[in-house]
Amino acid sequence: MQLKALLTQRFAAAMTAAGIPSDCSPMLALSGKPQFGDYQANGAMGAAKRMKTNPRDLAAEIINKVNLEGIAEKFEIAGPGFINIHLCKSFLSNSLSEQTHKILDVADQKTVVIDHSSPNLAKEMHVGHLRSTIIGDCLSRLLEYKGHTVIRQNHMGDWGTQFGMLIAELEIQLGDGEPAGLALNDLEVFYQQSKKHFDADPAFADKARDYVVKLQSGDAHCRKLWKQFIDVSVAHNLDIYQKLNVGLLKQHIKPESSYNDDLEIVVNDLCEQGIAVDSDGAKVVFLPELADKNGNPSPMIVQKSGGGFLYASTDLAALRYRVADLKANRILYFIDARQSLHMKQVFITGRKAGYAPHSVSLEHHAFGTMMGSDGRPFKTRSGGTVKLADLLVEAVQRAEKLVREKNSTLPEADIKAIAQKVGIGAVKYADLSITRTNDYIFDWNAMLSFEGNTAPYLQYAYTRIRSIFRKAGIVAKTMSSPIIITEQQEKNLALKLLQFDEVIDQVAADCYPHTLCSYLYELASAFMTFYEHCPVLKDSVAKDTQLSRLKLCALSADTLACGLDLLGIEVMEQM
Repeated sequence: MQLKALLTQRFAAAMTAAGIPSDCSPMLALSGKPQFGDYQANGAMGAAKRMKTNPRDLAAEIINKVNLEGIAEKFEIAGPGFINIHLCKSFLSNSLSEQTHKILDVADQKTVVIDHSSPNLAKEMHVGHLRSTIIGDCLSRLLEYKGHTVIRQNHMGDWGTQFGMLIAELEIQLGDGEPAGLALNDLEVFYQQSKKHFDADPAFADKARDYVVKLQSGDAHCRKLWKQFIDVSVAHNLDIYQKLNVGLLKQHIKPESSYNDDLEIVVNDLCEQGIAVDSDGAKVVFLPELADKNGNPSPMIVQKSGGGFLYASTDLAALRYRVADLKANRILYFIDARQSLHMKQVFITGRKAGYAPHSVSLEHHAFGTMMGSDGRPFKTRSGGTVKLADLLVEAVQRAEKLVREKNSTLPEADIKAIAQKVGIGAVKYADLSITRTNDYIFDWNAMLSFEGNTAPYLQYAYTRIRSIFRKAGIVAKTMSSPIIITEQQEKNLALKLLQFDEVIDQVAADCYPHTLCSYLYELASAFMTFYEHCPVLKDSVAKDTQLSRLKLCALSADTLACGLDLLGIEVMEQM
């Protein structure tokens, strides 16, 4: 059992034995400073207020009833009724030696569908796609680590009116003898060319609109052109995913077009159930649950008056598929905050229609925007959209310059490999370490710094630990030495190592990866303090103490590597 959970369980039992109502929480929390113990139980004050008694007296009664023999060495009552808990060093040693990152019991395992990345295939991926892609990937990794069945769903935009324009442009370029690969080499330029053509040439615009209808009707010629465009665009995105070290593969793509045959079925079903009604020829769902301040229900159009379908139609079809076919128990959507109303509309409508029973958790995990130094959405110097591919190339180039400055004697191949991991890791960590719902300022110098809460700092911390074992000539994985805790720095490090599973559980529940980032930074900091105060390889250190401290080093390296891997960030043996 996790340490915090064990303490909570024991204090809850003590509070019940002391006659405190069972719904009063022990309120276990980590102590802010070592002199105040390792954990604090703060529930006595709330319980005393409810019971109209003295909180310090009640805290003393709780201490009298709690059974923490062999776990806590002493308790202190502080302030109005805080209970400071000082854990036994031997208990921490044994807990670390016996620690296993337990997979969930079968009864707790869930099928989790994670909707993330979801770029529009009409254009190249840009920086706006970064957060959805990497936050979703982190939760996919973390929930798989926990033992859940995770099904990634890349809901790519590959359908709609803009594709009529694009395939009409492709047809012209192919007619001029230009190979498709060359015509689509730069998707952004291609899109701009077709849009300019669409706006300037009425005949082209009419052809594009006609091609939309033909495409959606299954016309073989239009479908062939459309598939050429989609194939090139998908290949571009898969290349980005590989460079980003995220787990999205081709088999995870479930694009909008895959639901095309279901859209009319969904709309007809909504109408038959009386959930969608006719409004000026369109089919609309009116939701009183999301009414404005004047009491007007929130409208969600599921079919336009001309017969066309919208994002709402596709999202409802996807929801139905994920529950009925994929058997999801929990569905996570990583979509930016601007879509919050839309997702609420889809969830409420899906519940009403019976597509997602209340036993299935529907969760929209919104996120903020990447901002430039001017406090506005991140753009190029000319004001254009920053391509994600270009951003990643620059990240690796900047990292390579830093690696050469720090260790120019490394072989060229090693410098290139390290730069790739450092550059990509820096971009991802800078994003993941920020509270998901907040905007953040994109700053190359900050994210590539080897000091502070950054990926390079953590990667370097891992590398430094691994160098200890190279110097000692010991293989860390073969160590089975007992851990002996005598110094406060050893105790602080042991406590931090034992909190890893608690942090993973928290992130799995609330989907805030910055919590894991903060933990890893605190762990690296605790290790550095330990290493400065507790010599490991000095001749003056007793053999059993040395082996114990090497074991703490090994556990620290393993935990850092595991945590960074869950963030999708790679480590290296040297840098």
